[in-house]
Amino acid sequence: MVAVTPVLDAPRDLAPAGRRRVRVWRGLALGLAAVYFLLPLATSFWFTVHNERQGFSLAPYPRILAAEGFGTSMLLSLGLAAATIVVALGLTLPAMLAVRLGAPRLRPVLEVVCTLPLVVPPITFVSGIGTVLRSGPDLLATTPFWGTLMAIQDERFPLVLVLAYVVLALPFVYRSLDAGLRAIDVRTLVEAARGLGASWPYVLLRVLVPNLRSAITGAAFLTLALVLGEYTVAALLGYRTFPVWIVTVAGSEGQLSVAVSLLSLLIIWLLSLALSGAGVGRRRSS
Repeated sequence: MVAVTPVLDAPRDLAPAGRRRVRVWRGLALGLAAVYFLLPLATSFWFTVHNERQGFSLAPYPRILAAEGFGTSMLLSLGLAAATIVVALGLTLPAMLAVRLGAPRLRPVLEVVCTLPLVVPPITFVSGIGTVLRSGPDLLATTPFWGTLMAIQDERFPLVLVLAYVVLALPFVYRSLDAGLRAIDVRTLVEAARGLGASWPYVLLRVLVPNLRSAITGAAFLTLALVLGEYTVAALLGYRTFPVWIVTVAGSEGQLSVAVSLLSLLIIWLLSLALSGAGVGRRRSS
């Protein structure tokens, strides 16, 4: 009889140890990330609830809703964010589809145009807008565009901020949609739908958009975060959005301003969860 010596499978035997090392490094990385992000939030929260004279107190948080200008500035920023999302997606998605299907050679040109706002500093951008708004009334006084120029500067809902935010959000919207379009076969979906007699609006809304929900959700979340955190453009143009209101309050009440900042982070987080949940729910239902 021939004795058979069992041969151990080295990779299989070493796999549990390798997996344990991966878990350790993964846990270490997550722990460092948690400390990096949560420690400033924890210290900010402690600053809002601790007072040397009164000790621990949650008094700044009930005062947020009663603070003058909180509701109007928050609603204004949310309205500007919603309008910016609609306009940015309405401009970028059809343009990207048209280039991808009809003119692929123009794709680098579209990419450069959409990512160009990353190169231009916001202070330079808003300086140009301010110059146009100051000289516009004199140049357009005898034309029908004078009324349009005045209308977009309405303090109740400044459309000029929407136009500025659309330009600032273009790089993020483009990158998110580009990643979504790369993940699907756009040409096959369009040709199949058109071959079955579907119109172009039907193809866009009922065929392509359901396959791009995750990309559209990501673009919407990035735009929302940008609008709710943008200060330079709104402040220099003289509009009191939510970030401008926070800076204004910070000059008089430090604890209240930090509490409002934490609340704004919580609002953005909840809205992002709502957008993600809506996208996942619709994808499952479809």
